[in-house]
Amino acid sequence: MATDNPFRALPSVDRLLAHERLRPLGDGERPVVAEIVRQALETARAAVAQGQPAPTEDQLVESVLGLAEAVFRPSLRPLVNATGVIIHTNLGRAPLSEDAIAASAAVAAGYSNLEFDLDAGARGSRFVHLESVLRQLTSAEAAMAVNNNAAAVLLALSSLPARPGARDREVIISRGQAVEIGGGFRIPDVLRQSDARLMEVGTTNRTYLRDYEAAVTPDTAAIMRVHASNFRIVGFTETPQIHDLARLAHEHSVLLLDDLGSGCLLDTTRFGLAPEPTVQESLAAGADLAMFSGDKLLGGPQAGVIVGRRELVERLRRHPLARAMRMDKASIAALAVTLVHYLRGEALEKLPVWQMISAPVTGIQRRARRWARAIGEPAKVVDGRSMVGGGSLPEESLPTKLVAIPSAEGAYVTDLARRLRQSDPPVVARIERDALLLDPRTVLPQQDSTLVQAVKTALRG
Repeated sequence: MATDNPFRALPSVDRLLAHERLRPLGDGERPVVAEIVRQALETARAAVAQGQPAPTEDQLVESVLGLAEAVFRPSLRPLVNATGVIIHTNLGRAPLSEDAIAASAAVAAGYSNLEFDLDAGARGSRFVHLESVLRQLTSAEAAMAVNNNAAAVLLALSSLPARPGARDREVIISRGQAVEIGGGFRIPDVLRQSDARLMEVGTTNRTYLRDYEAAVTPDTAAIMRVHASNFRIVGFTETPQIHDLARLAHEHSVLLLDDLGSGCLLDTTRFGLAPEPTVQESLAAGADLAMFSGDKLLGGPQAGVIVGRRELVERLRRHPLARAMRMDKASIAALAVTLVHYLRGEALEKLPVWQMISAPVTGIQRRARRWARAIGEPAKVVDGRSMVGGGSLPEESLPTKLVAIPSAEGAYVTDLARRLRQSDPPVVARIERDALLLDPRTVLPQQDSTLVQAVKTALRG
């Protein structure tokens, strides 16, 4: 007599593995595919146990293919940034120049002299590949780079020498600069991790030079200036200039550390933006060490660059943390080429970040109009603002032209944005006031047709 057991309707693992639609997954991955099939069947059994009907064999095959795609397809994917945020932390920050990409690929494809001295035929140091160009650009005595600026700050603080007779290594920071940036990175926490002690001075909005001077004790190892990153205090404010901090530090035989954050080497006021402290200005003013990012306004790969006095940089290189924080060969190659762009005076032409910042509104408007015509109704061109982003030039923006797709109902544009994110490649836009907005400033020119086609497909959906 036939039983009415729904579990019997489920195929075996071997039967599913033999299905013709699963064969393209390849023989080499069969053990992995078998495990994925087991996962799909286990999910189906759990559903049947809850009273749901058993899935068909075709439905199970679809489930296996979906699970396999999640396993075999890399989750890190290129996308189109139409948000208008130039240095978008969540979208990988600065896109690299074509030359930097080529240099990175060249050393990643095979062997290189990463830590090999070709002249001596003996072991070398990976720090030498960046030092010469960094010294030329910043006039520093010495330079090195680690894997990000948080690491650079931690390394600098961990390597601080204690003053003779000092009981502690104390670092003086303005209360308004004891900041937290993305990912919960807090300056007070970094100080504790480095075994240095934080001495806050002044108030949130006003700190005077005399506040620093009154805080200097025999335990003081350094005075530190910290970039505000992603916020700005305006109005009734006061903060000493970097050259005044340098003079005070050196009068008391303590170090001046400057966490510049964004790594700016160009004058931002040329583009209608607020002045951003540059590396060159910091060292010229007397900073003993300056630390900054490679993937923000510098326009290169993720890195934390340290420049300054030779004996201090050498001390950092010998610190045990330096090995844990070192850069890989592909990033070193990309950063070296990025820095050479500045030496050759071609940063505006070669680096995407500066191409976007310096792009004239007239050119952006032409692209926006082409997009709107190609997309058709309901797209229209409107005025807007692009953000610099990435913890650089907080709250600073540039005029732009946007392609807007309005809706009387927010749910419509929310669904449209979701469909764009699910396209291949994904397109990330922003939503304001029940309208989907696309900013040409942050879309690479070669991505124009891809974006237009993705929007047209999403609208049809």
